[in-house]
Amino acid sequence: MKKRIVDLTFPIMEGMTTYPKHWHPVVEVSILGRHGIEGRETRKLIVGTHTGTHLDAPRHFIENGITVDKILLETLVGPAQVIDLTWCGEKRKLEISDFEKLIGNDNPERLVLKFNWCHHINSMKYYTDHPYLSIESAKWLLDKDLKLLAMDTPQPDNPFPDKNTKEDSPVHKVLLGGGVILVEYLHNLKSLNKDKVDLIVLPLKILEGDGSPVRCIAVEDEE
Repeated sequence: MKKRIVDLTFPIMEGMTTYPKHWHPVVEVSILGRHGIEGRETRKLIVGTHTGTHLDAPRHFIENGITVDKILLETLVGPAQVIDLTWCGEKRKLEISDFEKLIGNDNPERLVLKFNWCHHINSMKYYTDHPYLSIESAKWLLDKDLKLLAMDTPQPDNPFPDKNTKEDSPVHKVLLGGGVILVEYLHNLKSLNKDKVDLIVLPLKILEGDGSPVRCIAVEDEE
């Protein structure tokens, strides 16, 4: 059986979209070594641990949570179920009933949420209007022993939570607190032809890292 490899990663470059908060740096790329002068090319990169297509380790929101360098590779590589959520409207909250219809009695270790939201990447709409998970649905997925949740949106939380609740990123905290690894800012999910793929997520091995940019690919069987 022939295999097809699909890259699900945004390229890292100056001017790329980054989360508009001071704790996420703007990407800078500087050329230090030049072929005509130093005889080689080298570059300095300034990126954040959550720049572009990236992984959230539990440490991102859980004070004593595990860090990137401690995540088992078996969690980051293996079969994944892709669920089509392109029907979701803007700011749509996904409830338990939605996942019950899409997953049923399955217990996928890795789940990929396909919204095709990545085409909004160059506008603030990417951050303000994306679909998101309810706290209850996050707990439901946790009860199914999910190990990794990936998505082509910037986050699983409501971009504009109820100010009266004073909850900061509760879905992040439920999932990361339960040991689920989050992969955000996926790109090019529309190129996937199958709902079952082998997912490969490779972060930088940052000592005590709260997150890391990743190269993420899917491998699917060709017809």
